[in-house]
Amino acid sequence: MKPSGEQPLPLRDIHLPPVPDFWPPAPGWWLLAIVGTGLFLYAAWQLWRLYRRRHRRREVLTSLSAIGQAFRPEKAAWFAAEVSGLLRRVALQRYPRPQVASLTGDDWLRFLDETGGNGAFRAGPGKVLGTGPYVAQTEVNPESVLGLAREWINRNYR
Repeated sequence: MKPSGEQPLPLRDIHLPPVPDFWPPAPGWWLLAIVGTGLFLYAAWQLWRLYRRRHRRREVLTSLSAIGQAFRPEKAAWFAAEVSGLLRRVALQRYPRPQVASLTGDDWLRFLDETGGNGAFRAGPGKVLGTGPYVAQTEVNPESVLGLAREWINRNYR
C-alpha cells in the first residue's frame, strides 16, 4: 500500500532499439557476397568446361559413326586412314603436340595402347590403323575397330 501523499514514479515502458538499416550491409555480408560470387563463378566455369568437353566428345563420336557408315570393303585403306586421323586429332587436343604429332606406325599404336587401348591396338583389331592406310588391300573388321576407337575416345575425353 502506498502512503496517501506520494506520487507514483514516472516510469516509462521498455523501449526497443531502432531496427538496423537494410543498407549498407555489415562487413560480414560483404565478405559472404564476395565469397559466394567467387564460388558461383568457379562452379559456372567448371560446368562450362564439362559441357564443352562433352560436346566435343559427341562431335568426335558422331564423326566416327559417319566414318563407320561410309565403310565399304573396297575402301578399307581409306577407312583405316580416317579412323587413325580422327584419333590423332583427339590425341593432339588431349596431349602435348611434340608427344603425338610425329608418331607413325608401331609408335602410334604403342601410344594409343598406353593412353587407353590396353594392348588392343598393337595386338588386336586396332593394328590395322598402323598399316592399313599404306596397304592397298587390307582386311578390316569395322565393328571391332570402331568399338575400340570409341572406347579410346571415351577414355580420353573424360
